[in-house]
Amino acid sequence: LAPSLPLQEDFVYHWKAITHYYIETSDDKAPVTDTNIPSHLEQMLDILVQEENERESGETGPCMEYLLHHKILETLYTLGKADCPPGMKQQVLVFYTKLLGRIRQPLLPHINVHRPVQKLIRLCGEVLATPTENEEIQFLCIVCAKLKQDPYLVNFFLENKLKSWASKGAPNVISEDTLKGQDSLSNDTGQSQQPEKLSGAAGAEHTESEDGPPHQTDDLSTSLDDLSATSLPEASVVRPNQDYNLVNSLLNLTRSPDGRIAVKACEGLMLLVSLPEPAAVKCLTQGTSLCELLTDRLASLYKALPQSVDPLDIETVEAINWGLDSYSHKEDASAFPGKRALISFLSWFDYCDQLIKEAQKTAAVALARAVHERFFIGVMEPQLMQTSEMGILTSTALLHRIVRQVTSDVLLQEMVVFILGEQREPETLAEISRHPLRHRLIEHCDHISDEISIMTLRMFEHLLQKPNEHILYNLVLRNLEERNYTEYKPLCPEDKDVVENGLVAGAVDLEEDPLFTDISPDNTLSKKEWLSSSPPPTPDHPKNDGKTEVHKIVNSFLCLVPDEAKSSYHVEGTGYDTYLRDAHRQFRDYCAICLRWEWPGSPKALEKCNLEAAFFEGHFLKVLFDRMGRILDQPYDVNLQVTSVLSRLSLFPHPHTHEYLLDPYVNLASGCRSLFSVIVRVVGDLMVRIQRIQDFTPKLLLVRKRLLGLEPEGPVIDHITLLEGVIVLEEFCKELAAIAFVKYHASSTP
Repeated sequence: LAPSLPLQEDFVYHWKAITHYYIETSDDKAPVTDTNIPSHLEQMLDILVQEENERESGETGPCMEYLLHHKILETLYTLGKADCPPGMKQQVLVFYTKLLGRIRQPLLPHINVHRPVQKLIRLCGEVLATPTENEEIQFLCIVCAKLKQDPYLVNFFLENKLKSWASKGAPNVISEDTLKGQDSLSNDTGQSQQPEKLSGAAGAEHTESEDGPPHQTDDLSTSLDDLSATSLPEASVVRPNQDYNLVNSLLNLTRSPDGRIAVKACEGLMLLVSLPEPAAVKCLTQGTSLCELLTDRLASLYKALPQSVDPLDIETVEAINWGLDSYSHKEDASAFPGKRALISFLSWFDYCDQLIKEAQKTAAVALARAVHERFFIGVMEPQLMQTSEMGILTSTALLHRIVRQVTSDVLLQEMVVFILGEQREPETLAEISRHPLRHRLIEHCDHISDEISIMTLRMFEHLLQKPNEHILYNLVLRNLEERNYTEYKPLCPEDKDVVENGLVAGAVDLEEDPLFTDISPDNTLSKKEWLSSSPPPTPDHPKNDGKTEVHKIVNSFLCLVPDEAKSSYHVEGTGYDTYLRDAHRQFRDYCAICLRWEWPGSPKALEKCNLEAAFFEGHFLKVLFDRMGRILDQPYDVNLQVTSVLSRLSLFPHPHTHEYLLDPYVNLASGCRSLFSVIVRVVGDLMVRIQRIQDFTPKLLLVRKRLLGLEPEGPVIDHITLLEGVIVLEEFCKELAAIAFVKYHASSTP
C-alpha cells in the first residue's frame, strides 16, 4: 500500500480535482450529484476537522492556511451563485454550514471567511420555495449561533459601511451572462498554469493578474454581485436596504410556505435581536424591515379573522405556542369557523411577545412601539371603537385574549398605554374622555348588551392581574391620592378612648344604625372564630396604625344583608372557609406582584392631604359602583362579573384602596360614596322590596339550590332577577369580609 499522503497534499489534491472538473468538462447541464464534487468537498471537510483535532487548540494548520490564503470560499461562493453545475448552490451551502459548525477555532473574524459568508447570506431567501431553502436556513442558523457565541462578530455583518465598489475602477466588469455561457469555460489560456484559479463560472477570480493589486478579486466579484442578476428569476421579496442582510434573508424565509423553515427563520431572528451590540441593535431596528414584518403580519392575520367569532371560542382555544402552529382541521373535534385563522393570529402574537421578551432592551422598546402604533392603534382601535355590537364583542374578546396572553413587560407597557393612556393626574368628570379608547371601554362595562359588558369587565379583571403599576394607578389610585373622600375631624379629648377601643372618631356604629336594628348576635362571628379559621400568615406586610379592629369590620360586612335575605346557612358547604382560602391565596399573589412598586404601608397623613379638592372616584369606579347599585335588577352573570372585579380591586395591598373599599368606618365627605355605602343603599332598597314578595325565603332557598345544581330546573320563579341578585350580594359581602380579615391578619403578623 502506498503510504498515506500528508494531509495538506491530500487537501490540495481534492481541491484541484474540483477545479479540474471545470476546466475539462464540456457538459455543464449534468447535475452536480452526477459528479465527484460532493465527495471531494466532503473529504476536504474531513481533512480540516482531522487537522484541527491533531493540533493544539487555536493553532491554524497548513490545510486551513491553504483554504484561507487561496480564497477557496470566495471561489465556491461564485460557483454556488452561478449554480454551475446545477445543484452546486446546495453543495456550497452545505460546505459552509459544516465548516462553520464543525471547526472549533473562530473562522468568522478572517476576512476570507466573513466576506464570502456575507455574500452567501445575500443569496438566501431570494426566491421563495426554492429547492435550497432547507440548506439556506441551516446555513443562516449556524451563522446566528456563531454570533450568539461571540456577539462582537456581528459587526462584520453590518454592511452600512458598504464601499462603492464601482468607484474602485475594477477592470472590465464581467456580466452574469458570460458566467452562464458554456463556451467561456474552456477558452482561457492562462488556465493550465494556475489550475486553482478558475475560468468561466469563476471568471471573477481570474482577474488577479500580476499587475493588479491582490484585493481586486474581491472588488470585482462584488461588483459582479451588485450587477442585476439575470440568472435568477427576480425574487418576490424586497430588500429595502442592504445594511443587515442576515436579518433580511431570515425575514424573507419567515414567509416560506414550509412551516418548519419559517419557524427556523423565526428562531434565527430571536437570536439576533438578543445580541447586545449597540450598532447591531440600531441597524436591526432602523436599517431592516423587522418591525414592519412583525406588525404587518399581525395586522394581516387579524384582518383575516371572520367578522364575528364566538367569544367563548376565542377564550377557550388552547394555549398557543408560536413554534407549534401546526393545526389540522380534519383531526379537530372542536373545530369552529375561523379557528385556523385564530390560531395563526394568536401564535404570531405569541412570537412577537417572545421576541420582544428576548430582545436587547433598545430593540425591545422599538419593536413594542411598532406593534403599538402599527397594530394596536392602526388595526385594533377602529375595531374596538365601532358601533356594531357583534364587532365590539369579537374585538373585545380578542383584546381580552391578548391581554391574558402577553408576557413581555415591554409589550405589556405599550398595551397598557394603548388601553388606558398615560394620564396620572386625578380625573375630573369634565375630562372623562381624554383618552377615547379608555373612555369607550369603561362605558362598555355598562353596555346595553350584557355580553359586551361581561366581556369588557373580564378584560379589565385580567388587566388588573398584570404586573404593571400604571394599571391600578390610572384606573383607581390617582383619584384616591389625596384621600379627599374622607372628612377630617380633629380628635377631641373624649374621643381618645374611643379610638383606643378600636373605633374611629365620629364613625357610626352599625349596631345603632336604624337599618341594622334586626341584627341578631347569632349571625355575627366572634373574633375567636375568625382567628380559628384564619389562614397561615403571609410574608411581612407593614402594620397600619389606627386600624379599626378587624372583627368589627368583618361583622359589618357580614351583617349588611339582613337575616331574612340570607340563604347560605341553609345549604351545606357555603360557609366562609373557601372565601378565606381564596382570599389568602389571591392576596399573597397580589403582594408578590406589587412588592416592587414600593407602595406606602399606611395612608397619607390627613394633615398633608388636600381634602378641599372635589372628590371624583374616577370613571372606572363610577361605572362599577353604578352597576353594583343595580345588583337587584341585572342578570346573575353580570353581577358575578361586577363583584369579581370589585373584589380584585379590594385585594390590592394599597392603604388607600383598602380604606376606600374595605373600611366601613371611614368618614365619607358629603356627596361621596364608597363601596360600603353603595351596598348599604342596595340593602335599604332590598328591605322595602322583600315586604312585597310572598314566600320570599323559600323562593330564595330554591333559587340558591338551583344555582348550585342541588335542585333540578323547574317552573320559572317570579322575581328571579331580584332573588339571584340577593344571593350574589350575600356571597359578595362574605367575600369582602374574608378579604378584610386576610389583609388585617397579614399586616399584623410580623
